[in-house]
Amino acid sequence: MNVAAAMDLPTLTLPRFVEDVREVAAPPGQVFDVEWLPDGRTGLFFRALEGGREGDVWVAGPRTRAVFKSKTGIARTVTLRFKPGWSVPLLGVAASELTDQIVPLEDVWGRAACELCGELLAARSRADLMDRVARALALRAGRPFETASGQLARRAVRLLEGGEVRVERVADRLGVTARHLRRAFIENVGIGPKEFARTVRLQRAVRMAATSCDWARIAADAGYYDQAHLIADFRQLVGLTPGAFSKRAGGRMTQPKLIMWDFALPVG
Repeated sequence: MNVAAAMDLPTLTLPRFVEDVREVAAPPGQVFDVEWLPDGRTGLFFRALEGGREGDVWVAGPRTRAVFKSKTGIARTVTLRFKPGWSVPLLGVAASELTDQIVPLEDVWGRAACELCGELLAARSRADLMDRVARALALRAGRPFETASGQLARRAVRLLEGGEVRVERVADRLGVTARHLRRAFIENVGIGPKEFARTVRLQRAVRMAATSCDWARIAADAGYYDQAHLIADFRQLVGLTPGAFSKRAGGRMTQPKLIMWDFALPVG
């Protein structure tokens, strides 16, 4: 990039758009696990393959079902999770087109994705890598702007994650119909508000289960009608019973894992 082009490049502050960043390294030959529970987020994955000279960049859309994958030949991963509603202006594709999809960024950006991968492979530090991602997003998106539907979806997200459990009440508080709110959610988040509310309850329950095995109390505190409702959601969204999931989580430190439901690294 020449100096004039660099001076004209819009600035993009990642913490405004990115919720968290996670980085995991694996010893050579080690199996690498990825666990992503439904959470209404779209993520950008960078993988450096063993040897460090090759890699790839992927986009993972919002999940309606958990994904559990095991891979070999991966030396390092860095994942950025976008705040709900911001993936559209940054990636240039409707969130609903990415729902339950994990696709190469090249399918979305074309050659620019290959250029970004080369930039990330050349990064010498985490801060350097983040700067390169920010520049690539700025080149792609310019100065991201807030559409009315995107702003509406993000306001609803804050209410749902802040404790409001009924989508109809959220719509009333925002002065729109439930149908209008659903359209905004599908376009900007990739799933409907009721589906998003389910992911909020699930994530709360998972957090609580880290320090408690009282599933009746967890169900009540996380916003479920009862324990049976919690078990049904775990089976449908995770594919496991709560007990089986806790057992799996308890053994997660036996090998490197990218776990998209525990505490995040700070952005920046």
